[in-house]
Amino acid sequence: MSNRYAVILAAGQGTRMKSKLYKVLHPVCGKPMVEHVLEQVKLAEMNEIVTVVGHGAELVQAQLGDRSEFVLQAEQLGTAHAVMQAKDRLQNKDGITLVVCGDTPLITAETMSSLIQHHEEQQAKATILTAHQEKPDGYGRIIRDENGLVKRIVEHKDANDTERSVKEVNTGTYCFDNRALFEALEKVSNDNVQGEYYLPDVIEILQTEGETIGAFQTALASETLGVNDRVALSQAEELMRARINEKHMRNGVSFIDSANTYISNEAVIGRDTVIYPGTVITGKTTIGEDCVVGPNSEFKDSTIGDRTNIKQSVVHDSAVGSDVNIGPFAHIRPQSSIGDEVKIGNFVEIKKATFGKASKASHLSYIGDAEVGANVNIGCGSITVNYDGKKKHLTTIEDNVFIGCNSNLVAPVKIGKDAYVAAGSTITKDVPGEALSIARARQENKEGYAGKIHSKN
Repeated sequence: MSNRYAVILAAGQGTRMKSKLYKVLHPVCGKPMVEHVLEQVKLAEMNEIVTVVGHGAELVQAQLGDRSEFVLQAEQLGTAHAVMQAKDRLQNKDGITLVVCGDTPLITAETMSSLIQHHEEQQAKATILTAHQEKPDGYGRIIRDENGLVKRIVEHKDANDTERSVKEVNTGTYCFDNRALFEALEKVSNDNVQGEYYLPDVIEILQTEGETIGAFQTALASETLGVNDRVALSQAEELMRARINEKHMRNGVSFIDSANTYISNEAVIGRDTVIYPGTVITGKTTIGEDCVVGPNSEFKDSTIGDRTNIKQSVVHDSAVGSDVNIGPFAHIRPQSSIGDEVKIGNFVEIKKATFGKASKASHLSYIGDAEVGANVNIGCGSITVNYDGKKKHLTTIEDNVFIGCNSNLVAPVKIGKDAYVAAGSTITKDVPGEALSIARARQENKEGYAGKIHSKN
C-alpha cells in the first residue's frame, strides 16, 4: 500500500457563521467539526496528517493537540494556497495525499478509503470525490468521457444547458499523487476575479499535461455537506444525530423518539436499554444493559450500570451502579459515586458524595461532600451542611443509619453504624454507633396565647 498523507483545510474565518467562535470549532453533536474530520482521517490510516490553520490557529491546535501536525496560512489566498503551506512537510514524499475540508464533519473514513482505492485502481494523478445532487445549483459539474474519466469540471455559472443538467458535482475533497500535486501547485495562477489560488485549477493543469483524472462518487451525498452558515450547521447536526442514533438502534438500543434524542459519538449504550425523548447524552458516557433513561434527562461523562432507571434527572461526571432508581428531578453533580440498588428520589441533589449499596435519599435532600454507607435511609428534607465559609468538610454516615426528616448534619461529623437521628435535629457532634441522637429545642405550648393576640387587634 502506498504511503498516505492528509491535508485538512481549516484556515478560513467563516464570516457567514456570524460568530465569535472560529468556524471549524463549532460543535456538531457536541464535538467541533474539525475534530470529527480528524478522527475519520485517522481511521483511514494516514502516515502523516497536516492541518492548515489560520484564523483561530491557537484554538484549533489546542483542540487537536498532538494528533496532527500544523502549518499556518497567515493570509487566506485560496484553497491551493492553503495546501501549498504543507509544501515543506510533504512535497518530496512518494505516496497519495488526501485533501479534505475541516468544515465537512459528516465525511467518513470508509468514503476516504474508497476514494483512495479508486484513485489507485485508476492509476490517476488526481481523483475527485463527487456526489449526486438532485438540486446541483451552485456546484461545479463533473463532465466525464466515454471511459468514465473526468474531462473537466465546469462551474455552474460557466456551464451550458446540457452541462447544467448533470447532477454529479464536485464536493471539494480530492486525492492526488503527492509529487504531482506539489509540482502542479507551483503552476496555479491567481488570475481570477477574487485574486485567489484555487485547488481545482490543479485538476486542469494535470489534464493539460495528459495525466489521468479520476472521479469517485460517494453513495451518500449528505457526507459531503460543507458547513458555512448556521443553517448548514443545523443540517449537519440533524444528519449526524440520525447517524449516531441509528448505530445504537442497530446495536440493540430502543429509542421512543430518536429525532428528539441527542447522543454524542463517544457514548456507549448496552443492549435492551430504552431511551425516552428529550434525553441528552454527551461526552464519554457509558450506559449498561436493560436501563430506562429519560424522558428529559441529561448525562455527561458518566458511567451507569445495568438495569438502572433514571428519569427527568441530570448526571454529570459521576458513576452510577446497577439496579439504581434516580428521579424524577434529581441532580447528580460531579465526583459522585452511587452504588448498586440505591434510590435517589425527586428533588434530591448529590455532590461529591458516595452512596453505599441499597441506601436511599427519597426526596428533597442535599447530600454533598459525604460518605454514605450501605442500607442508609435519609429522610425528607435532610441535608449535609459542609461549608463554613472557608473550607468544605466531610460528613460520614456509616451502614444502616436512619436519618429522620428535616435533619441538618453539620460537617465535619460522623454518624456511627446502626445509629438513629431524630427528625428535626441539627447534629454538630459525632453520633456513636447504635445511638439515638436528638438535637432540637424542647417543645413548649403556650395555652390561650392566640386569644391574647386577637384581643390586641
